Amino acid sequence: MHRKDTVGVGQRTPLERRGLDVLRDPILNRGTAFTLEERESYGLTGLLPPHVHTQADQAERFLLSFRKMSEPLDKFVALNALHDRNEDLFFQILCDHIDEMQPIVYTPIVGLACQKFGQIFQRPRGMFISIRDKGNIANVLRNWPYDPGIIVVTDGERILGLGDLGAHGMGIPVGKLSLYTACAGIHPRLCLPVTLDVGCNNEDVRNDPFYVGLRQPRVTSPAYDEFIDEFMTAVQEVFPGCVVQFEDFANHNAFRLLEKYRDRVPSFNDDIQGTAAVALAGIFSALRITGQPLNEQRVLFLGAGEAATGIADLIASAMVAQGMSLEAARRTCWLVDSKGLVVRTRRDLAHHKLNYAHEHAPIGDFLSAIKDIKPTAIIGVAAVGGTFTREIIEEMAKLNERPIIFALSNPTSQAECTAEQAYRFSKGRALFACGSPFDPVTLHGQTFVPRQGNNSYIFPGIGLGAIAAKTRVITDDMFMKSAHTLAQLVTESDLAQGSLYPALPRIREVSAKIAAATATSAKDSGLAGRLAQQEMLKDIEAQMYDPGARK
Repeated sequence: MHRKDTVGVGQRTPLERRGLDVLRDPILNRGTAFTLEERESYGLTGLLPPHVHTQADQAERFLLSFRKMSEPLDKFVALNALHDRNEDLFFQILCDHIDEMQPIVYTPIVGLACQKFGQIFQRPRGMFISIRDKGNIANVLRNWPYDPGIIVVTDGERILGLGDLGAHGMGIPVGKLSLYTACAGIHPRLCLPVTLDVGCNNEDVRNDPFYVGLRQPRVTSPAYDEFIDEFMTAVQEVFPGCVVQFEDFANHNAFRLLEKYRDRVPSFNDDIQGTAAVALAGIFSALRITGQPLNEQRVLFLGAGEAATGIADLIASAMVAQGMSLEAARRTCWLVDSKGLVVRTRRDLAHHKLNYAHEHAPIGDFLSAIKDIKPTAIIGVAAVGGTFTREIIEEMAKLNERPIIFALSNPTSQAECTAEQAYRFSKGRALFACGSPFDPVTLHGQTFVPRQGNNSYIFPGIGLGAIAAKTRVITDDMFMKSAHTLAQLVTESDLAQGSLYPALPRIREVSAKIAAATATSAKDSGLAGRLAQQEMLKDIEAQMYDPGARK
C-alpha cells in the first residue's frame, strides 16, 4: 500500500492498523480493491468477499446507482456516505467527473444539505468546537488524529445566501476541503474542517429537533473575540504553520477577523479574497473580448458586503498596478446596498464600505444607479434572487456594446439572473459569469457556454501553494497573481463561446499553476519556509495527491 509522497504527507501505510480498523478508516480503506497480498498482510482475509475489483470497477458500480437517483439531496447523501467509507474512491470519482459532482458536493446543493444537515447526519466529520470548550481548545484540537496543513473554519452565521445555520453550516467546510483535495491534490489527511459553535440566532434552526449544535443564542463580543483568539492561538500551538481559511462568517466579524490575523498566521477569507480573485480573472477575460483597458472600467456592485468590497479592493489594486492612483482607482467602483447607492453623505455606513462611499447625490434603486453611473460592468453579490431584471440587463446593453454582467450569488435560488436571461435580454451581447451552474444557451444560432465564477478556481491553488511553500502569511499579491494566472488559462475557443473561465475538467492544471504562482510569491517576498526550487510548478505537480495511484 505504499504510494508516492504528497505535499506534506509521507508514505501512507496501515501496518500499525489491522483488520476491521483498516476497513473502518476511510483514508485507509480500499474495499474490494485490496489485493490478495494486502488482505493477507493486513488481516483482511475473510473480512472481504474473495473477488478483487479495481478502483475503476468500484467507481462504475457506484455511478450506476448514483445516476439512477433523481433527487440532488439523495445524491449528496450517497456521495457523503462514500466519502465516509472510502476516500480514494470518493476522490477518484470527484476528479474524473468534476463537472457532474462539484454542484452536488458544493454549490448549489451543499446549501440544501446544510439546511437539512440534522436530518441527513450520519457520522461526524471534522471537529465541532463549542463555546463550552473555551479554556480547553488546545486539548480539544489534540484529539484530531492527523497533522493538518489547512483548516477551513466557519461559525455558521452566514452560510451562502441562507443566513445563520449555526452548527449545520459544517457542510460548507467539509465540501470546501473536498475540493481542496479533488481540485488541487492536497492529501485528505492534511484537511481539517472545523465548526466553531457559539450558538445560533435562527430560532427555526435552533428549535429543529434534529439540530446538532448548541441550542442557545449566539455569544457576542468580548466573549466571542476571546474564543476566536484562543482557537487561532491553539491552532498554531498544536499544528504549527497550519493555514486557516475563514469561511462564511458574517460581515461584522469577517473583515475584522481577517485584518486581525492575516499578518500573524497564514490565513485568508475566501468570501472576501477568493471571490475577489475569481471575479477579477473574469473581468480580465471579458476585457480580452472588448479590447478595453482595465482603467476605463466602471463597476457597479449590487451588494456591499464581504464579496463586493473584496472584489472592489482587488480591482483597485490591479488598476494601481497599471499606474492609477489608489483614490482614482477606488472611484471606478460603486456599491448599492439595501438602502441605495453608497454615498459619502450617508451616516449609516459600516467601516468596510467607506472607501467606496463617493461624493454623489443619493440614489434609491439599482436601475437608477445604472442610468446615472453608466457602468461597464455590474456584479451581483447581494444574494437576492432575480434582481437583475430585464430592464436592468437591457439598460446595460444600451450603454455598452458588450456589457459585463456577473450574477455571482448562490445557491441558484439567489442568483441575480439566469444565463438565458442575461443572453436573451442583451441580444447575445452580455459577457456573463455566474455563481451557480447554468446550462448552455442557444440564441440566434449561437451557443453560449456560461461558466461559474466559482471560488474553486482559486482557493485550492492558494491553499496548495501556501502549504507547499510553508508561507508565514498569505498576501494580497498571491491573490492578484492567482487572478492573472487563471485569466491566462482561458483559451480563445473558450472566449468564442462566451466562457470567461477554463473548462472545469482542467481544474487540477489550473490549481497547480496558481499554487506555483503562490509559492513563488512567497519565496520572492521572503515569506517561504520551504520549497525554493527553481522549477516550482514541476515540484508541486509531482507532490499532488492522486486518488488513483494505487491500482
